[in-house]
Amino acid sequence: MNLELLTALTEAHGAPGREDAIRAIVVRELEPLVDSIHVDAMGSVHAVKRAESGAKKLMIAAHMDEIGFVVRHIDAGGFVRLHPLGGWDPWQMASQRVVVHAAEGDLPGLLAFSTKPKHMLTDAEAAAKPEVEGAFVDLGLPEEEVKRLVSVGDTVTMDRKLLRLGKLLSNKAMDDRVGVYVMIEAVRAARSNGVEVHAIATVQEESGLRGAAAAGAAIAPDIVVALDVTLANDFLGIPEADHVTRLGHGTAIKVLDSSLICHPKVVAHFRRLAETNQIPYQLEVLARGGTDAGGVQRLHGGIPSFTLSVPTRYIHTVNETVHEDDLQASVDLLARYIEDAHNGDYTF
Repeated sequence: MNLELLTALTEAHGAPGREDAIRAIVVRELEPLVDSIHVDAMGSVHAVKRAESGAKKLMIAAHMDEIGFVVRHIDAGGFVRLHPLGGWDPWQMASQRVVVHAAEGDLPGLLAFSTKPKHMLTDAEAAAKPEVEGAFVDLGLPEEEVKRLVSVGDTVTMDRKLLRLGKLLSNKAMDDRVGVYVMIEAVRAARSNGVEVHAIATVQEESGLRGAAAAGAAIAPDIVVALDVTLANDFLGIPEADHVTRLGHGTAIKVLDSSLICHPKVVAHFRRLAETNQIPYQLEVLARGGTDAGGVQRLHGGIPSFTLSVPTRYIHTVNETVHEDDLQASVDLLARYIEDAHNGDYTF
């Protein structure tokens, strides 16, 4: 496993629309592996590995952005008010450390809610759910200094480092830096490609699958494979029927989510490759949530679309956690698919 690359990707900061730090890593890693590379007008990285003339085009999409915030107001006292970028659960936001990405440089801050301390709360106040809009950042600076350094529109992300727990790996932004990792490592590992591979590190997925839709419109691929995380609810308090996936049981072959029903023949192709190559996998049905494949599927009259997922505990928190064996299984299966995609017949 390329732990150095995974660490760099997951510790980098990049809210939707501000994926610069991740983009630099992706370009550095993919450029030696492909025939051409460029960045589109939205900021997505397009890396192309050519095949024979007339070959089908395989688009692989993994998003670079992480959920975060944008500065919407600076209050009296220099406290920074936020607007969410992506789906936050306010219970998971309390007492976190963040980074405000200001024009003159990053500023460390404390994320808090506009509530009284525990010592002063009534029972009713203590039981009330916090609201995302009630969150603010304390930069520890005078109001005049905050207003000089920070502007409305600056982004804010969580501040965490990669943590290893046995064979588990935890950090902010596993969603979807593990997908970016799988894409890079699978392109590196694939021994051949009978399709023209378009490896796309997309932007603004957490804000509505926007970068993938733009890239898909430009490429007009014959097949789309998105790479993303999926829920692994295999922990205390969750019924087995709601686990979706389990850590350590292999990569996840998606059947459907709320953004798409995966093409059944592509699902069958991935299952066949996993079984032939003895790659552990599990089937995934995700009731809510979407991926870049959902942003591309309906373009150009319809494109066979599919998502390969990395099972992940505690999604959309600062402790997103994956199993290294599932990560490797995802790399292995995608690499085998790149080698065999030209054999796929997805007609009805």
